[in-house]
Amino acid sequence: MEWFTASEYWLSRQLLTRGVAVVYLIAFLVAARQFRALLGEYGMLPVPRWLARRSFRQTPSVFHFHYSDRFFAAVCWIGAALSAAMVAGAADLVPLWAAMLMWAALWVLYLSIVNVGQEWYAFGWESLLLECGFLVIFLGNDRTAPPVLVLWLARWLLFRVEFGAGLIKMRGDPCWRDLTCLYYHHETQPMPGPLSWFFHHLPKPLHRAEVAGNHFAQLVVPFGLFAPQPVASIAAAVVIITQLWLVLSGNFAWLNWLTIVLACGAISLPAGGVLSVPAAPSLPEPPPWFVGLVIAFTVLVVVRSYRPARNLISRDQAMNRSFDPYHLVNTYGAFGSIGRTRFEVVVEGTDEATVTDRTQWREYEFKGKPGDPHRLPRQWAPYHLRLDWLMWFAAASPRYAQPWLGPFLARLLENDPATLRLLRHNPFDEAAPRFVRAQLYLYRFTTPRELASTGAWWHRTLVSPYFPPVSLDELRSRRHARPQ
Repeated sequence: MEWFTASEYWLSRQLLTRGVAVVYLIAFLVAARQFRALLGEYGMLPVPRWLARRSFRQTPSVFHFHYSDRFFAAVCWIGAALSAAMVAGAADLVPLWAAMLMWAALWVLYLSIVNVGQEWYAFGWESLLLECGFLVIFLGNDRTAPPVLVLWLARWLLFRVEFGAGLIKMRGDPCWRDLTCLYYHHETQPMPGPLSWFFHHLPKPLHRAEVAGNHFAQLVVPFGLFAPQPVASIAAAVVIITQLWLVLSGNFAWLNWLTIVLACGAISLPAGGVLSVPAAPSLPEPPPWFVGLVIAFTVLVVVRSYRPARNLISRDQAMNRSFDPYHLVNTYGAFGSIGRTRFEVVVEGTDEATVTDRTQWREYEFKGKPGDPHRLPRQWAPYHLRLDWLMWFAAASPRYAQPWLGPFLARLLENDPATLRLLRHNPFDEAAPRFVRAQLYLYRFTTPRELASTGAWWHRTLVSPYFPPVSLDELRSRRHARPQ
């Protein structure tokens, strides 16, 4: 079975499987901490209401068989506990078939969450985690050497992530072709990080060099993943370096980290040397049933790769699309267009009985998205602040907020504890506000001189009302509020 296995990739398999387990752990913790306000029975987009309009075939999920907030929480915490066990190496302590079942259980649990997650889970990195999670089912454990076919499938997935992102840029916004997109990106990206202000103020020639380097890393380097070693390892290292640069410059949940984990699977490190990598242990030959399953899985991925591959070469390339409800083989891409200006929706409330021109409004502060101009953005990734991300989309267009903004405001008017836990600061600790509203602001990073004189990282200007002042009774009359 020499053609089937590659013992020299045993460490790469460890990095790949443990890395996916870490991301699973984070994803389940995010779900456990946020679902009640977002998806719970009395959440903004309740799961029971969603399930009532869809079949299991459309959205495969264990929640079709039963839903309650307690059951959803159990799924999240079971997934988190199992993920933590896999991080600790539990998969290598059990028989091969048991390890595969453990990985499959994680995939089923997270698929069940994603398929009822609605707008809150409509991100490309959800599909990426599910595709990675399904792939590692077939990577085996220490009871057998890593299967070559699955290692190649991991490279094919990494190729689609990187090359798809590169193509969507070249086919999209002209600023990618004239190398000027980074004049704006660090300021207008969904959730800036603590270094984004500094990245934004780098010299423009360096920004242009960054874009050119990005094109090389995403349009040329991915082909090196399929070359013999050490070229494949060099290509993977370039991917890792560029992804770490993105980690430093913004918050993109676990997208960059999953890409890094996939790249680790393409690196073959020689024993000894500078890094003192231990020699590969003696690993048993794979059992026939495992060989058969891996071959069947490979055929499945090859067949299902037709539509993603066709999408890559299409002039109408779509990004972040799944072609089946199981998210098995997907297409990826990000930032085909770049905003030149940044808008933010600022939510405010008042406890005054009537709204007048003299009403004093107090601002709700979010954990991650820009609000107070004097607050430096924080590093949150790989943790995912789902409400903050959707607020960025809402600022881009009200249609993104239509399904959930009304329910969100209603829960602020109720001082709903689950919703308030999603926020950094509630200005109405003692009693709920009587009215809330949303205002649209234009934000920009301050200049170095402005930062030195005012201490503010952002400058903001009121553009227009976004959602007019509204009371809880008014929202209930619009059927947006929590069922009573």
